[in-house]
Amino acid sequence: MILQLLSLSLILYVSPFFLTQSLSATLSLGSTLLASNTNQAWTSPNSTFSLSFVSVGASSYAAAITNSGGAAVIWTAGGDNGTVDSGGSLQLLSSGLRLTNGSGATVWESSTANRGVSSASLTDSGELLLSNASATVWSSFDHPTNAIVPSQNFTSGMVLRSGLYSFFLLSSGNLTLRWNNSIVYWNQGLNSSIINANLSSPSLGLQSTGILSIFDSNLIGGTIIAYSSDYAEGSNILRFLKLDSDGNLRIYSSDGGSNTKTERWAAVTDQCEVFGFCGNMGICSYNDTNPICGCPSQNFEPVDVNDRRQGCKRKMKIEDCPGSATTLELPHTKFLTYQPELSSETFFVGISACRLNCLVSSSCVASTSLSDGTGLCYLKTPDFVSGYESPALPSTSYVKVCGPVSPNPPPSWETAKKSWRLQAWIIVVAIVATLFVLIALEGSLWWWCCRNSPKFGALSAQYALLEYASGAPVQFSYKELQRSTKGFREKLGAGGFGAVYKGVLANRTAVAVKQLEGIEQGEKQFRMEVATISSTHHLNLVRLIGFCSEGRHRLLVYEFMKNGSLDNFLFATDEHSGKMLNWETRFNVALGTARGITYLHEECRDCIVHCDIKPENILLDENYNAKVSDFGLAKLINPKDHRHRTLTSVRGTRGYLAPEWLANLPITSKSDVYSYGMVLLEIVSGRRNFEVSAETNRKKFSVWAYEEFEKGNMEGILDGRLGDQDVDMEQVLRAIQVSFWCIQEQPSQRPMMGKVLQMLEGITDVERPPAPKAVTEGSLSGTSINMSSNISALSTFAASAPAPSSSSSLQTPGVSSIVSGRNTEKASSSLLESETK
Repeated sequence: MILQLLSLSLILYVSPFFLTQSLSATLSLGSTLLASNTNQAWTSPNSTFSLSFVSVGASSYAAAITNSGGAAVIWTAGGDNGTVDSGGSLQLLSSGLRLTNGSGATVWESSTANRGVSSASLTDSGELLLSNASATVWSSFDHPTNAIVPSQNFTSGMVLRSGLYSFFLLSSGNLTLRWNNSIVYWNQGLNSSIINANLSSPSLGLQSTGILSIFDSNLIGGTIIAYSSDYAEGSNILRFLKLDSDGNLRIYSSDGGSNTKTERWAAVTDQCEVFGFCGNMGICSYNDTNPICGCPSQNFEPVDVNDRRQGCKRKMKIEDCPGSATTLELPHTKFLTYQPELSSETFFVGISACRLNCLVSSSCVASTSLSDGTGLCYLKTPDFVSGYESPALPSTSYVKVCGPVSPNPPPSWETAKKSWRLQAWIIVVAIVATLFVLIALEGSLWWWCCRNSPKFGALSAQYALLEYASGAPVQFSYKELQRSTKGFREKLGAGGFGAVYKGVLANRTAVAVKQLEGIEQGEKQFRMEVATISSTHHLNLVRLIGFCSEGRHRLLVYEFMKNGSLDNFLFATDEHSGKMLNWETRFNVALGTARGITYLHEECRDCIVHCDIKPENILLDENYNAKVSDFGLAKLINPKDHRHRTLTSVRGTRGYLAPEWLANLPITSKSDVYSYGMVLLEIVSGRRNFEVSAETNRKKFSVWAYEEFEKGNMEGILDGRLGDQDVDMEQVLRAIQVSFWCIQEQPSQRPMMGKVLQMLEGITDVERPPAPKAVTEGSLSGTSINMSSNISALSTFAASAPAPSSSSSLQTPGVSSIVSGRNTEKASSSLLESETK
């Protein structure tokens, strides 16, 4: 009995999808389905699935396997090319299945000739089987068309197709969506925190509960790619994965025998990001919540007015207007460029040079200049270009068109000109008066009928741009952000400036909405500060999409970071939770964070001191690229006097505060360097810098780490969870040395962030750092502290901080006096005086 149970467990482990036994109904040779009779069907034993002809257009039919309600089409004979007329038929012959048209021409066959097919069967799992006297010789599960079901394995040798779009599972475990079998516009790889398992034969499967996973003999338990939104709900629900004709891969649910299906997950969250969705020269945008296709300008016309997805064509070809070609500017538009795309060129130039490079190039048809801080310019040279327009896009595109051509005047124009002079002004006056009346009438109707419409208000607010600066973010209304966040329901976290909620905009873009607290600026001042923040563009800074300044409400709308904040990965305790980052990813996060802070300190027009660098403010996108958040919300410091200016509001987090914060000394960009050094030490060790344990001899971890560094024990400092991985110890040593340089007590001893970046990258040699003095910052109950210029608030802070332990660390005299309360009045007076100035 025990051996039987062990065998059953092994079967369930090796084959996670085949959890139920499928029954089948046998069909004999000669069985035929007719396209003219759509009610005729071959059914499975429990009538869960059926094979029959379904109508796919005017007088066009396809032989397809569907569920009992007909909502889920999981397989089609011949795929996209398997349509027949009303005289078509599907026959079971000794050579296999054959699909013929009304003329008798073969449209598709199963390619099982000479294999002795004697019967066919359709199982209750949706699998069509062809068998001979001894074995199964063909299965529809081995030849998928555009969908898979829970009991079906999709391996690296298979492909789903829908029109020009195809879906592949690569031998590396990556999932890719391709256009025209060349452009990869979606690529989903295995979690980078999973050790490379050298996959042998990966397979993709959809479980009946709605989990999409990759399985391989070298992946214990597999790895989850996605959950459907109705995960594990209901007992009579069919979930299936389908590649739709619009190029998106989706998970659908169909309840029982219902003839409806509901989308539960989509691979490409923004439909306009699907390459070729609107055809050649088509521009994809959103009307409320649905994507729509249009042409760039009046210089173009639709290829098919009845199907806008067929793209656009020039009314006059470039070849027909030599010497008069010009470029049409398309604000907030980009032409999609995915790799590998060999027919596009990339430059690092400004917007004007990007336009001119395309204009003078005979092979260029369009160009896109990105305004996200990268300086990238894409020249589109292929015959097929795919466009996307949205008010939130920080890019400008140009498309080459023929210049305006003046039509030839009619022969009688000169002689008739004088006789028309008197009548012309009368016509102009009549037209202007008519337009004025119509505008006044429509304005009145809108005022009385539409002024309180939430839909109209949300639409106008969404696409209204801030007028104070070029390229400023989108202004949203408070009601619109309430709807986008479903009443601020899904809370992502809370920081020193307020809570953050997840939201979805009207164009289906996922965003993070921050509700600011304690912001007392007026609306005009707030708008100007938001404009300043939005002017900072860098790959390693979280992009500001929009804002809301309405009454007492102050909100900021940022791009959504799929993988959350760095602290969720560094301090995860479960090694098998999939949340641990390998060393390569950690070092890249350290470099990306350093680049973002360097940009704020040294490359912006105004030096921006972040004042709260910590793992919680370092976010990771879907590719685990680091992006610094909450920048610009502190005071902006002029680069000419930032070395001498003291901030009047002290803000920071325990463990990351530089000594000058608590000593009431001038705050400069070196304060961020100190905080970054603590974060860098945490990236290496996977532990909080202020952690105290028996392992560290009851000393603060940063103090204990330097003692281990002096002993040459780098492995003792390194995160023990990385022990079995391939770790570059040279990078580890460089990172540890740089961290100790950053946390020096004296700001003058700390390097600038640009120098820190060079040392991490190995461009500059790293000298042996002196021992940094440890500073006790107090043990506040919260994660963040906020010392205002109010005397009582500072006194409360001083009173709440306990006296430092003798075993903790050395202290700076200035800090000790403030923490112990002996110099509270003096410090408070200094802050008040600074606030008054």
